[in-house]
Amino acid sequence: MSSSSSSSTPHADMKTLMTQRLVESGEKERLKEHLRARLIECGWRDQLKLEAKEVVREKGLERLKLEDLVQDITPKGRALVPDAVKRELLAKIKDFLAQQTNI
Repeated sequence: MSSSSSSSTPHADMKTLMTQRLVESGEKERLKEHLRARLIECGWRDQLKLEAKEVVREKGLERLKLEDLVQDITPKGRALVPDAVKRELLAKIKDFLAQQTNI
């Protein structure tokens, strides 16, 4: 029998290994906290709240499910993340991975 790793791609294996390192080291949680703080600082959270309120206003609270609200505002939320914040997070991830050995 072949192992499950033999059927996955090298890219998928590398992504899994990087994610594992981020989680095991606690770096993933630190990055999430940093991202959360930066999004609040730049007003992203407030912008997204306004977007959510607008969707609720348009569709009506009685007829709107949470899943539908999340589906409606997720693309807008992603688009509203400032490029500077994205670049900063990517740089932090790259720095972390550069410090790791055997990747």
